[in-house]
Amino acid sequence: MKLGAFSISLSVKDINASKAFYENLGFTVFAGDIEKNYLIMKNENSLIGLFQGMFEGNILTFNPGWDENAKNLDKFDDVRDIQRYLKDKGISINPEADENTTGPASFMVTDPDGNVLLFDQHR
Repeated sequence: MKLGAFSISLSVKDINASKAFYENLGFTVFAGDIEKNYLIMKNENSLIGLFQGMFEGNILTFNPGWDENAKNLDKFDDVRDIQRYLKDKGISINPEADENTTGPASFMVTDPDGNVLLFDQHR
């Protein structure tokens, strides 16, 4: 199964302090808007999303159809195909992607330890 780019989305208390911390680790701003309280930071092929006030807890994020540079992949597994595969394995999906659509969509699962995984397809 091709899950696409991987990042961790961190729920942060102070985006400016978090930005400075990750810059000290060698990360640079890759995308986002600090005025809207979110940044995507990158160090080589490692991606960290910083989100202030948008959600609770941290989220493991997969982007089907993208590589770590947010470039389109020629071959990828559509988010709805991944969702069907996981449902067939007995994994609970909440919320679900609408399987009657095409293009951008997302769904979430929670692992046995309460970690949330977001499958977020942008194309």
